[in-house]
Amino acid sequence: MDHIPVSGPWITQKEIDYVTDAVTNAWYSNANMYHERFEAAFARYLDLRFAVSLPSCTSAIHLALLALGVGPGDEVIVPDCTWIASAAPISYVGATTVFADIDPITWCLSSDSFAAAITPRTRAVIPVNLYGGMPDLKAIRAIASAQGVAVIEDAAESIGSELGGRRAGAWGDVGVFSFHGSKTLTTGEGGMLVTDRADLRDRVLFLRDHGRMPGDRMFRNTEIGWKYKMSSMQAALGLAQLERVDQLIARKREVFSWYAEDLGDAPGVTLNAEPAGTRNSYWMVTAVLAPELGLTKEIVLQRLWDQKIDARPFFHPLSSLPAYAHSPQAAAARAQNRTSYQISPWAVNLPSALNLTRDQVHRVTRTLREWVDSARQSS
Repeated sequence: MDHIPVSGPWITQKEIDYVTDAVTNAWYSNANMYHERFEAAFARYLDLRFAVSLPSCTSAIHLALLALGVGPGDEVIVPDCTWIASAAPISYVGATTVFADIDPITWCLSSDSFAAAITPRTRAVIPVNLYGGMPDLKAIRAIASAQGVAVIEDAAESIGSELGGRRAGAWGDVGVFSFHGSKTLTTGEGGMLVTDRADLRDRVLFLRDHGRMPGDRMFRNTEIGWKYKMSSMQAALGLAQLERVDQLIARKREVFSWYAEDLGDAPGVTLNAEPAGTRNSYWMVTAVLAPELGLTKEIVLQRLWDQKIDARPFFHPLSSLPAYAHSPQAAAARAQNRTSYQISPWAVNLPSALNLTRDQVHRVTRTLREWVDSARQSS
């Protein structure tokens, strides 16, 4: 049997040509040629004023928090079910992480849980567009605005997703993206910060280059900053991918349609939702299995791996991780965030690579259905 990957890019001659040109020509006075093209094109894609290329989405969240002035004594709210990169930068700036519950349909931040988690110390919220799905950002923005809370939209997994005709990443004071090798649009490693606010853009540009102003030729650092820059080769790859982004998203949606065709009528299996008024780019196809089947994600993953089918667990609640074992906020979340703890144990990310074939998806779904049917008969 051939190995079926869980994720991976779609690279064409366009990407190879752009990166080759960057390696050959993006030096000296042309050093930023691909950065500038990539950033300008990305801002246009989102209909925003500014985009800043960075080495990762994690660095984008870090810089967003710094630019917003978040620090010790402040609280930042995140959904409990997300990758730790959404939350770790909160600790970098010395603020306190507060874990809110997720919505049972979208698996994204619950607006009600967000509202309940706000205190006088809350400075920001980081809603995450989990696996390409969209939270109720209209409600989240309204609550945040009324409470004076900044919104950092974590669109790391959702290039091309939409809510009400507005693209993912364009809903907050700041939006952040990941271009990791597993993402729909990739630069190998990389990220982007987007915003309509000139004050935040200027502060980010200053902080990402060791605390000096853009264009400074005297190397006069006025603050301690960070080294958060993307290489020309990464920017060239990102630009080529962005010029093909509609193809990439269409392929992701096609892969999901294959899973939906095979598993849509399978009792006890729930796939990613696409509520009315939203467009899901389906970065990862996720299956939530009914608890009565007794198929925990650990069982399913091991069985898939044994069949040379790569897959990933649905994110563990952050509040359950050893990294937050001594956090009082995590202890509170473990008692309160029922949806996060009800869904996470029974959910897996199925193979979602851009180069998957229909036959490979059918092999995955046939295997999964056999286990589900067997579990139903024995329960």
